[in-house]
Amino acid sequence: MSRLRKALLTVTILVIGGGVLYFNLTFGGPTGPNVTVESVTRRSLEAIVSASGTIVPQLTVDISANTMGQVTRLAFNEGDRVQNGEFLLEIDPETLRVGVDRSEAALQASRSAYRQAEVAVESAQVNLNLAKDNLERQGELWELRLVSRETYEQAVNDVALRETELQAREVDVTTQTQRIRQEEANLESARYELTKVTITSPIDGVVTRRNIEEGETVVVGTMNNQGTVLATIADLTVIEAEVEVDETDIPSIRLGQPASVTIDALPDQYFAGVVTEIGNSPIQPTQAGSTGTQATTFRVVVTLNDEIPAVRPGFTCTADITTAVRSDALTIPIQAATVREVVVDQDGYFLRTEQSDQEPTGAPAVGRFGRLVGLSDAGDRNNISDTDLPPGATEAELEGVFVARQDRAVFVPVDTGIAGERYFEVLSGVTEGTLSLLAPLAKYVT
Repeated sequence: MSRLRKALLTVTILVIGGGVLYFNLTFGGPTGPNVTVESVTRRSLEAIVSASGTIVPQLTVDISANTMGQVTRLAFNEGDRVQNGEFLLEIDPETLRVGVDRSEAALQASRSAYRQAEVAVESAQVNLNLAKDNLERQGELWELRLVSRETYEQAVNDVALRETELQAREVDVTTQTQRIRQEEANLESARYELTKVTITSPIDGVVTRRNIEEGETVVVGTMNNQGTVLATIADLTVIEAEVEVDETDIPSIRLGQPASVTIDALPDQYFAGVVTEIGNSPIQPTQAGSTGTQATTFRVVVTLNDEIPAVRPGFTCTADITTAVRSDALTIPIQAATVREVVVDQDGYFLRTEQSDQEPTGAPAVGRFGRLVGLSDAGDRNNISDTDLPPGATEAELEGVFVARQDRAVFVPVDTGIAGERYFEVLSGVTEGTLSLLAPLAKYVT
């Protein structure tokens, strides 16, 4: 190779090497982890509590029998719409009809006995009057000494006897009067029992379930034995979403709060409603699913504003309850919020350490905020030893965000308000326009 070519090759290598060195010095260097930033901005914010449950009618009635017997007539099917008072079914009435006839006969017998007692009273009264007339005559004759003393005393005793007889007959009338009232009550009860064989609808609604067939025998329920539920009728004009809300969300639930309900069986449809009932006692877990770690939930009822023709009781649903609304809230992304162990003074205020204002620790990185330049965890427990704690200072966990300041990530405590789907409301700590660092920052900060 000629001396000229060697010289040209050397110059070329030096130029290329110098360019690479210049590029590395200017743009290169170690790179830190990638992070994402987002400005603290104002926006409308809604706090939503989401809970799942089932669709139920506001009014549901179980139809049960009040008398035992065989179903002889059945006039409805599941899914039928029925009116209040409409005939549904009849239970065999023969036994109860015989009871009515028996009570009617007993009442007639009591009335006949009453009339006989009245006749006996009238007869006793006549006999008493005759005895009194005889006593009066015998008294006059006794004064004239025309009759013996025995005859006069016999007349006196006869009056007393007739009075006793009259009183007995009057007692019989009273007894028969009470007996008539008792038989009338028995007849009324028998007739009422007879009406129980005919079952009608107690409300306007739809038959959502039928559990009986013609010819089957129904059983009357008792305290320890549940009777036969013949059918279930629901008023579907007012629909409710009965959902289970976690105990941590219950304090924010209030009566009258608006809600949006979605039904799995009716996709892409939203139904407006309001909270109308909040349970005071937690929902008891089922025996099979009860465990020590099972979440505690409370029953919340959302009444839908409109009737839904296609709905069926038991549909699975989800209710999104709006618990708070902010129209111009200062917000940070939920991903930016974190909890750090920091040092606070005796009043609970966050202490910024001297080290936090020095050069940041950690690996430097190229660029501004596109890559993490260094972590200065202001007030972090890692920056202060136990012996360096100021008088009265203690360690505490504070909620806050890492913000970008002069190519550094600085932890700033914040007070948060309501939480939306993606953002927290910020009450204090940062101002509008501040750049907050999002994940994956958290996994690089210890």
